[in-house]
Amino acid sequence: MYTKEIFYRTRELKRERRNLAAVVYNRSRTLLYRSGEKALFVPIRSMQYLAVIDPEETVFLDGAVSRSNIVLAWQNFRSSERSALDQPVPYDAVYYTEDSLKIMPRIQSEFPRALQQMDRKMRSASTSEAKIVPLK
Repeated sequence: MYTKEIFYRTRELKRERRNLAAVVYNRSRTLLYRSGEKALFVPIRSMQYLAVIDPEETVFLDGAVSRSNIVLAWQNFRSSERSALDQPVPYDAVYYTEDSLKIMPRIQSEFPRALQQMDRKMRSASTSEAKIVPLK
């Protein structure tokens, strides 16, 4: 079953160039690819946030305030600038609310954990063995 989700952006408050750890970038891309979908929804339960990963950006929504307003976006990933897969990936962090300026450090620590949890769930779902039941 598919649903259509619409997200809104407010005026950009601030933009800065940052680096994303290779393990986080690589895992987010791998999970998106494995999902077979155009976007991957990753709940960050510890913060009541939702991350939405698509091929171009990752956006963060505050589930406690509004699940349709983007508060923070990571855009313009420049993975081609790295010379090895274990090097960090430069990107632009775009802040849309005053709170997003404050929560960035927490997002950076909680988002990798949420990705790791999703990775474990996807792996366990895909490794379940099929059983052949003989018909009598």
